[in-house]
Amino acid sequence: MIGRLNHVAIAVPDLEAAAEQYRNTLGAEVGPAQDESEHGVTVVFITLPNTKIELLHPLGEDSPINGFLQKNPSGGIHHICYEVDDIRAARDQLVASGSRVLGSGEPKIGAHGKPVLFLHPKDFQGCLVELEEV
Repeated sequence: MIGRLNHVAIAVPDLEAAAEQYRNTLGAEVGPAQDESEHGVTVVFITLPNTKIELLHPLGEDSPINGFLQKNPSGGIHHICYEVDDIRAARDQLVASGSRVLGSGEPKIGAHGKPVLFLHPKDFQGCLVELEEV
């Protein structure tokens, strides 16, 4: 069902400092910041030869990243994202196997302009999983 690893998301308390560190210290290709108001985050994508890193920063007081950063003030890995060919078919198969889809269960449009869903971390060894349709 799952395809390639699309990205690893890292919540950061200072988006500009994190982007600069990847750009200047690691020599990575760092994209521009983009606000994703539906998800309550500002993101920066770092392009690597085999995947991407997504830096996440809270956008507004209701951002789900605020709680994560309160528990992890220095930041940390927030989720991993896998690609799927058909997000609704993947959702239906996962729900049938007992996995929990967060939110309404209906895909939302993610930062890449494609449908995404999140799976409960308690069902995946403590890791929040995002699925993105390719």
